[in-house]
Amino acid sequence: MLKAAHVVAVLVFVSGVVATSLFLRSMSEPQAIAAMRRWDTRVTTPAMLLVWALGLTLAMRGHWFAAPWLIAKVAIVALLSAVHGVNSGCLRRPTERASGSGVHAALVLGAVAVAVLLVVVKPT
Repeated sequence: MLKAAHVVAVLVFVSGVVATSLFLRSMSEPQAIAAMRRWDTRVTTPAMLLVWALGLTLAMRGHWFAAPWLIAKVAIVALLSAVHGVNSGCLRRPTERASGSGVHAALVLGAVAVAVLLVVVKPT
């Protein structure tokens, strides 16, 4: 059940980061910006916190903290969390939105693909 909850949280978090990345490239109207900020605050951010909490719990239960694949995965998740922070900041600051800021969705999806590969293969 813990692993399933973690996977659901990951899906919600990643979809929120990708949606924000795409949204920031589209330069939308103020009402849409407010809606995206609410979604980010109410859905994407709590999902990110769940990803970290559930992921660390799974790592503790599996005794994986010394595993090289987990160290790499944690680095990727930290990068994705930073991307979320950059995108959230862009949603709050109109000047950054106007410049077409936001991390490209392809980077996010690539990082997620590598993280999933690490979890499934668990290379040593």
